[in-house]
Amino acid sequence: MKAVTAGLLLILFAGTSVAADRIPGNAVVLQGLDKVTARISTINIRVGETVDFGTLKITLRACEKTPPEDPPEATAFLDILEQRDDEDPTSLFHGWMFASTPALSALEHPVYDVWVLDCIVDPPAATE
Repeated sequence: MKAVTAGLLLILFAGTSVAADRIPGNAVVLQGLDKVTARISTINIRVGETVDFGTLKITLRACEKTPPEDPPEATAFLDILEQRDDEDPTSLFHGWMFASTPALSALEHPVYDVWVLDCIVDPPAATE
């Protein structure tokens, strides 16, 4: 009976190891497109920081990436607000963006596009 239960648990939890294998990052590399000027910008943000991109304020809450032996994937949890002159900020996006499938969870804005390129994992500090 124990072998059957262990086998069932192995089958049930076999798909959950992917999420556990993610490596937390310290920063994200985003790419932004200003559709009016057709300019593409690379945006680097550390976890907890907020960066301005046009009228957008982009805050990185977390980012993760898969280990090198798995298929490449970088994800970032972002808060994106729009701050226009003399107006209260408007929340445009709050959630996870995926580098491999940018259309799955995208910022919808008439002027700006923002998508994830990579999550940066700082190497561990050397111990003496």
